[in-house]
Amino acid sequence: MMGVAPRYLLVAIACAISYNVILITGDFFGLHYVVSTLISYAVGVFLGYGLHSVFTFGRELSAQSLFRYALGIAANLPGSIVLLFVFCDVAGISVVVAAPATTAILFLWNFAMSHWAIARNPLRRRTV
Repeated sequence: MMGVAPRYLLVAIACAISYNVILITGDFFGLHYVVSTLISYAVGVFLGYGLHSVFTFGRELSAQSLFRYALGIAANLPGSIVLLFVFCDVAGISVVVAAPATTAILFLWNFAMSHWAIARNPLRRRTV
């Protein structure tokens, strides 16, 4: 059976692709990266929470863990926006490059928050 780390990585890749597609598409259509980041957050919370709960950690869905997950991932918003500001506005790097760089930097934070929000309660194991 596949361990948590490889499953986490698969879900993280799906969420990272979603984030980057939303930011790059938003940039293409003239949206500011802050607006695209907020859209990506809304999509990413539900996508990431659902996949991490069921696939990564094998837990049942609950409003409490969704709230914790949303809160933990919300902690990324200031970091994402600051990193994008530094990359795009200060350094003059395009969103096409800045979005993946931001994704890479925040990867470990996302793992810690996902584990805290979903896997910390051993009584919620899902039976298959």
